[in-house]
Amino acid sequence: MLRLTEVKLPLDHLQGEIETAILKKLEITPEELIGYSIFKRSYDARKKGEIVFVYILDVETTQENRLRERLKKDKNVIVTPDMSYRFVAQAPSHLGIRPIVIGTGPCGMFAALMLAQMGFRPIVLERGKAVKERTADTFGFWRKKGLNPESNAQFGEGGAGTFSDGKLYSQVRDSQHHGRKVLTELVKAGASPEILYVNKPHIGTFKLVGIVEKMRATIESLGGEIRFQSRVEDIHIEKGQVRGVTLASGEHIRSDRVVLAVGHSARDTFQMLFDRGVYIEAKPFSIGFRVEHPQSLIDRSRFGTQAGHRLLGAADYKLVHHCSNGRSVYSFCMCPGGLVVAAASEPGRVVTNGMSQYSRNERNANSAIVVGITPDDYPGHPLAGIEFQRRLEERAFELGGGTYEAPGQLVGDFIANRPSQALGTVQPSYTPGVHLGDLSLSLPDYAIEAIREALPAFDKQIKGFAMNDAVLTGVETRTSSPIRIKRKEDCQSLNIEGLYPAGEGAGYAGGILSAGIDGIKVAEAVALSIVGTANGKI
Repeated sequence: MLRLTEVKLPLDHLQGEIETAILKKLEITPEELIGYSIFKRSYDARKKGEIVFVYILDVETTQENRLRERLKKDKNVIVTPDMSYRFVAQAPSHLGIRPIVIGTGPCGMFAALMLAQMGFRPIVLERGKAVKERTADTFGFWRKKGLNPESNAQFGEGGAGTFSDGKLYSQVRDSQHHGRKVLTELVKAGASPEILYVNKPHIGTFKLVGIVEKMRATIESLGGEIRFQSRVEDIHIEKGQVRGVTLASGEHIRSDRVVLAVGHSARDTFQMLFDRGVYIEAKPFSIGFRVEHPQSLIDRSRFGTQAGHRLLGAADYKLVHHCSNGRSVYSFCMCPGGLVVAAASEPGRVVTNGMSQYSRNERNANSAIVVGITPDDYPGHPLAGIEFQRRLEERAFELGGGTYEAPGQLVGDFIANRPSQALGTVQPSYTPGVHLGDLSLSLPDYAIEAIREALPAFDKQIKGFAMNDAVLTGVETRTSSPIRIKRKEDCQSLNIEGLYPAGEGAGYAGGILSAGIDGIKVAEAVALSIVGTANGKI
């Protein structure tokens, strides 16, 4: 097949116009066109009011050989690459000790799914609850019914990504096309087929719940075993080799291969690993606030007169500003038509995050506005970044009134350095609620200074971004893991054989898609190791 890129059509084009564009580009007749499929669809909104769709199309034609020669210098026509997935191994008939996967976030789920599909019957351990029970606990916390430290927006089946926008795009290098495997499996589990071709696919929280359940059922049908409310309290290491884990219940499970996919908030697990001698180092992350604007403001700024068009949906944005104090401020995890949600996992601490449903039809747009920090800002112990996060979250809890309400401030007041006393036209979406005051007390001075400088700069890109009534809600501390559990080329820990640090918690992913890709990569490494040992090669 041939892949055509940069095929541009009007926003309201008809289906037949795609075929017409193919015939014109390739200079072939309708009889010579066998068929086509859409590989990617995005839009170009640089000229407001003249937005166009941009397609990448895979075309099958009877004239392929001739066209390859004629168009070999055309950079917008290439041979369609083979993106089909091929398993790297199959489990031996006598498997012996089964591999363990810790965590059922996107990384752990895909690691377990791949191992199950290859016949390795993984044992999957999740400290939280199954996704429906977890959803009830999380929504209960948002309705002021109390925080369950083991079942919340961070812990439980589906991981932190379940209560997010369900974004499925990433900038990681993916030469093996593992991302395509992730998307294909999500479609099999009930996601809309459009995630295979839209430029910035997303699923939404409510749809993710059902998808996660179906993926669990697939893993179990292939011999995998998933245990909920099974927190790993200890890991057993003998002479630099993993030998198993102990659960909080006291049960010991033997295994010489353990995938560690615990997510970025498993702070007690990080401490346990450090105490057991697993090599861990501090890494950069970011801190800041959530900001909310009317979604209509963002739509008008991005789409002009075509704002509200049914095919465009709710507009998003991506912003960055390099500040005079040397810091960088950027937008993160932008949720069009979404909600700011309570993402705490520890008592007495407040954490914010963003979430959207598939429809993205809530009245506000929100994103994190965050400042990049490095281990130089929290020097010392490799786990010092965790303590840094905790102090900020405890301060936010205090500023919010000690009831899990979040501290908030109007953007105009924040820029002017005066406490907020009343809301304006923008009503914050965060529940349990927002306690207005002075957010300058919630973050280090350098972060406050940087965000104050960045907001007016962002207003030059999106008119109204620094509007007085926009709402800032604090604090956002868990943009990524504050640690990295370093691993070798074979994905095993730098100093512990059989331990496979994976995903966002280990510092190797940032979002659902990249976490899923890393889960596949690590599962392949585990499979090859087991098969190699069985064949006497290792």
